Amino acid sequence: MDAKDLRNVALLGHSGSGKTSLGEAALFTTKATTRMGTISDGNTVSDFEPEEVKRGSSIQTALLSIVDADAKINFLDTPGYDDFLGEVVSALRVVEGAVLVLAAPSGVDVGTERSWNMCEAAGIPRMFVVNKMDRENANFARNVSDIQASFGRQCIPFQVPLGDAQEFKGVVSIINPPADIPAEIADEVSAARDRLIEAAAESDDDLADRYLSGEQLSVDEVISGVRTAVLAGELVPILATSSAPEAIGVEEFLETTRSFLPSPVDGKKARLLKGTEAAEYEVDPAAPLAAFVFKTTADPFVGKLSVFRVYQGSVKSNSETWNSNKEQSERIGQLYLPKGKNQENVNEITAGDIGAIGKLSSTVTGDTLCSRENSVSFPRITQPVGYFRMAVTPASKDDLDKMSMALNRIVEEDPTLQFSRDANTSESLITGLGDAQIDVALEKIKRKFGADLRVKMPKVAYRETITKITNSEYRHKKQSGGHGQFGHVLIRLEPQERDQGFEFKTEVTGGRIPKEYIPSVEKGVTKGLDEGSLAGFPLVDLKAVLYDGSYHDVDSSGMSFEIASVQALKQGVGDANPVLLEPVVKLSITVPDAYTGEVISDLNGKRGRILGMNPDNGVTLIEAEVPLAEVQRYAQDLRSVSQGRGSYSMEFDHYDQVPANLEPKVIEDVKRAKEEESV
Repeated sequence: MDAKDLRNVALLGHSGSGKTSLGEAALFTTKATTRMGTISDGNTVSDFEPEEVKRGSSIQTALLSIVDADAKINFLDTPGYDDFLGEVVSALRVVEGAVLVLAAPSGVDVGTERSWNMCEAAGIPRMFVVNKMDRENANFARNVSDIQASFGRQCIPFQVPLGDAQEFKGVVSIINPPADIPAEIADEVSAARDRLIEAAAESDDDLADRYLSGEQLSVDEVISGVRTAVLAGELVPILATSSAPEAIGVEEFLETTRSFLPSPVDGKKARLLKGTEAAEYEVDPAAPLAAFVFKTTADPFVGKLSVFRVYQGSVKSNSETWNSNKEQSERIGQLYLPKGKNQENVNEITAGDIGAIGKLSSTVTGDTLCSRENSVSFPRITQPVGYFRMAVTPASKDDLDKMSMALNRIVEEDPTLQFSRDANTSESLITGLGDAQIDVALEKIKRKFGADLRVKMPKVAYRETITKITNSEYRHKKQSGGHGQFGHVLIRLEPQERDQGFEFKTEVTGGRIPKEYIPSVEKGVTKGLDEGSLAGFPLVDLKAVLYDGSYHDVDSSGMSFEIASVQALKQGVGDANPVLLEPVVKLSITVPDAYTGEVISDLNGKRGRILGMNPDNGVTLIEAEVPLAEVQRYAQDLRSVSQGRGSYSMEFDHYDQVPANLEPKVIEDVKRAKEEESV
C-alpha cells in the first residue's frame, strides 16, 4: 500500500461513547467481516480479551485495518476509561489523525475534553463523530452547539442528519450536497455550506479573495481548501452516525476519513534522533528502516507480540534488524497484521503502515528498530505515572513461585504499571492508575500465567520516637556453671529533631566499662531500634548516651553487654513518652477552577494542609501535605470530587506525629492486622 493511501487514525472518546461499535460497523461496511458483532454479545473484533467481554468495554488498544476505495485505514480503537490512559498515549504516538467519538444522548463529557486536549498537545488533526444518533434523546444540533461551546467555532458540521433519535435515517453531505436535498433541511444545508466555504476560504488567501468578491468556488476548490484547513487544525469536521445495527452514516464517515485526515506523507512528522541530534526521514519503503514499537502484549502460548509502526523503509519476515535502544540485533520471524484475537500472516510491512512481530527477545514498548548501519531512535513514550498502590500476595505456595515472573510480564505489557518491593514493610507492591487497571492485570495474570494473586491496601510504614529525656539501667547477669554472663549499662535516651536519625555517644570514664565492650553496647542499642514499644515499628530520631555501667573480670563479654543494652533501650523507651510518627506526602493536584472548592474540602477532611494554590488559564494547581494513610485511594477520591477532570502527583515528604486522639486506633488496627497475619 502506497503511504499516501494510508491513514493511521486513533478512535478516542469517553467510555461507552461507541468507539468499538463504530470500528465494528466500519469493518462490516467494508466487508472485512461478514457479520457485525456487538458489545452485548461480546463478539466484536477489537474487544476480544475475556476481561473486555466481561466488562463490556475496551481495556487495551486494538488495531482495525480496513481497506476502502483503494485506501487503507488503520484504526486504533482505544479504551475510554481513565485507568487505561497509557493505551491512548501510546496510540497517539503513531497516528496522524484522530476521531473523537461522542454518544449523541450525552454529548461532550470528560473523556471528550481529555481526548481533545491530548490531540491539541500532540498537534494531531481530528474530527468529531456524534455516534448513537438513533438513540432516545439524540439531537445533532444540540451536540454541535455543545462541541462549539467547548472547543471553538472551528468545529463545523460536514453533514446534516435526516432526523434525530428514532427518526434518524441518513445524512446529507454539506461538502458535496446531492441534487435532491429534502425540502425540510434545504435551508439548513445551504447555511451550513456557506459557513463551510467561508472556513475553507480562510485557509487560502487566493480562495478568500475570490470568495469575498462574490465568485463561485468549485466543489474541488472547496474540498481542497477544507482539507488544508483540517490538516492545519483550523477546521474540525463534525459527522453523525449510528453504528449499530444499521451502520447509518458509517460509509460517509470512512469517506471523510480518507478525504480529509492526513496520510503519513502529509501528516505531522515524528521526532527522530541520530545519536542526540535531530534526524530527518522520508516515508519511503526503499530507505533505511526506522520503526517504533508502541505496544507489547504477553501471551503464554504465542509469546511476546510487539506491535510497531514503520516510518521509513520496510520490515520483512525472516530477516534481521537492529534495536538501537538495546544496541543488539533482533531476529524477525513471521510478521503479522493483528485482527482482534487472530493474526494474519504478512510478508512485509512498509513505510507508513502498522504491523506486529512475535517473540522478539529483548525489544519492549518504546524501542526503535532500524538498520545497524543507520542507527536511529525515536524518543520513548512519556507514560502517565500512577500513584494507586496495592500490596500483592500469592494465594498459595505454587502461586508464589509464579508471582514475580507473572508481574514482570504484565508490567512489560502495560508500562503504566510498576512492580516493586517496599523495604520498609517487606511488601510486594503493584502500582498503577487506578483499581480497575490493577483488577484487570490480576485477571490477566491468572488467565495467562496461572498465578492466583490477591491484593490489599499496603501497610503504612509508621515509625516511633520518644518525646522526653529518660535514664535507663539494666543489669544482665546469668550463672549456669562455668563462666557466667554479666553486663551492666546505664543509658540516657534523648529525643532528636525530626529526621535527625539515631546517634550513639559514650560518656563512660575511669574504665567503668572496658573500651572493647563499647561497640557491643552500640550494636545492642542499634538492634533494639528495629522494634518500638507502641506497635513494633522502628525507632527513629533519638540519641542514646552510655554514661555508666560495670563489668565482671571473668563473666563479662561483648554478648552480655549487647543483651543488656537491648533491654535498657526497651525499658527506657517505655518511660520516654513514645509516640507514633506517620509518613506525610506532598500532593500536587491540577483541577479545573470549578472543582477547586470540592478538592480543598476533601483534603481538609483528610487532615491535609494546603501549601498553595496557583490558578492558571482555567485550572488550578493545588499543593498540599497529607498523611499517606488518608490518601492511599486518592485516585478514586479525586476522580469522584472532580468528575474525572483532576490529575495529581504524589511524593513522600516527611514524617510527622500521629495526632494523640488517633494514635490508639492506629495501634489497635496494626496489632489486629498482625494477629490476622499470624493465623
